Amino acid sequence: MNFEMQKANMLAENIKDFIKFVDNSYQNKNSFRFNTDKLYQVKLIIEDFKFQIIADELHRINQFDWNEKYTHYLVDQFQKGINIIDEFVHNNNNDLFLLTARIHTLKSLSSNLCNKDQITFV
Repeated sequence: MNFEMQKANMLAENIKDFIKFVDNSYQNKNSFRFNTDKLYQVKLIIEDFKFQIIADELHRINQFDWNEKYTHYLVDQFQKGINIIDEFVHNNNNDLFLLTARIHTLKSLSSNLCNKDQITFV
């Protein structure tokens, strides 16, 4: 299996897990971990940018063959949404701090997949 296909499938799995985590956290209204109103805003952004469809498509197109152009298009669409969520979580860090690790993981996976030519060493 192509290494790029594996990275795309891993990104798709992590997107699905992020969606499940946000949904489960929102459904558990007795939780003291999140402000439910702000978590609902994150949930709306996820639905607005169609993360579930992006994850399903990433998995579907990279299941058997590597489709570079369409994969990069989907990852670019995902990055637009995750950047907005990251900014929202950063602005509401006291209420949504538990999402920062998952967001960092998603941003890292997506930037690894898309910015292959822009690798910099520090």
